Amino acid sequence: MNLSYWEKSSFLADADYVIVGAGIVGLFAAITLKKEQPLARVVLLERSFLPSGASTKSAGFACFGSISELIEQEQTCSKSEFLSVIQQRWQGLNLLISTLGAEQIGFESCGGYELFTPDETELYQACIAKLNYYNDLLKEHIGATAPIFSIADERIKEFGFKGIEHLIFNAYEGKIDAGKMMQTLIAKARNVGVDLFFGAEVLSYQTQNNQVNISGANFEIMAKKILIATNAFAKQLLPNLSIVPGRGQVLITKPIQNIKFNSTFHYQKGYFYFRNIDNRILIGGGRNLFFEQEQSTEMHNTENILSSLKTLLSDKICPNQLIEIDYAWSGIMAFGDQLQPIIEKIAEGVFVAVRCNGMGIAMGSKTGESLAKLALAADLNGIN
Repeated sequence: MNLSYWEKSSFLADADYVIVGAGIVGLFAAITLKKEQPLARVVLLERSFLPSGASTKSAGFACFGSISELIEQEQTCSKSEFLSVIQQRWQGLNLLISTLGAEQIGFESCGGYELFTPDETELYQACIAKLNYYNDLLKEHIGATAPIFSIADERIKEFGFKGIEHLIFNAYEGKIDAGKMMQTLIAKARNVGVDLFFGAEVLSYQTQNNQVNISGANFEIMAKKILIATNAFAKQLLPNLSIVPGRGQVLITKPIQNIKFNSTFHYQKGYFYFRNIDNRILIGGGRNLFFEQEQSTEMHNTENILSSLKTLLSDKICPNQLIEIDYAWSGIMAFGDQLQPIIEKIAEGVFVAVRCNGMGIAMGSKTGESLAKLALAADLNGIN
């Protein structure tokens, strides 16, 4: 490494905490650490020139789950764990908004809809059978003062959809501008004194003598603790983590005149999703059609997924309209066999928070806060 004295003594000076990954989780962990320990040196390292996993590549849905998603998720765990995760999602959304400001992140409480086609009658009936159940069950957990879910079939014609037979409305869903959110979050981290370095990929770390030696391609830095918040990419540093990557492919149209909706929409148990953003339609998903293919950390698009998104767009969302696609992208999520995220101490001085199961917007802030508190608790206990 060809480093000057100034670079070593200022930029790469020993840190109290080094956080790997500048997504929502990593940034909230960094901010929490600085708030709790203002004199601590907190360094955040991001491998790309932008947060490169999912935070800046998401669809910007401020949601905690459609009814069909909730039914599926409740079957995977105990009722108490299920309710805990839903509450974490709701609290996370509120923490995100209260910390950064609704206007600063482009938050709109627009409500969300789940779509059902005529060949999904069985799924729709299962959701209707659970509608009152979830309204009652979740009311106290999100502080709802009005019914959360309701039937909204009358709006299908208004929205201009074709081949959609039913809609279920979620009054407590919203949308954000993910770009504004991340810009505001980065600015806040810098404002409280976090040292952020982009283009700094961590390749390995070693613990020795109550210190962690963190190495990249062109740098080394020592820290008392390392906090890993790189979601699906965390397996590059922690190969034994119980996570599976899930690629989310997204495309966006060129501007369209007279889009008839301004809400968020879910389809096929949330595997497809779309919304209006700046008079364009952002649509993503479809990994359920090619699960094995989409268990990838390769950030590129595939023709079979893009074709399914274009077909949904032309056949059901905007029928009889000339729609031009502007461009497409992909982001990488992390999933597992448990609904709860992984927030753990891995070894002395080593902590990790990953696996938001596709709910990073909702879960990221609380997960990052919990990661910081776990590391802080180790300090209070006099251990690493």
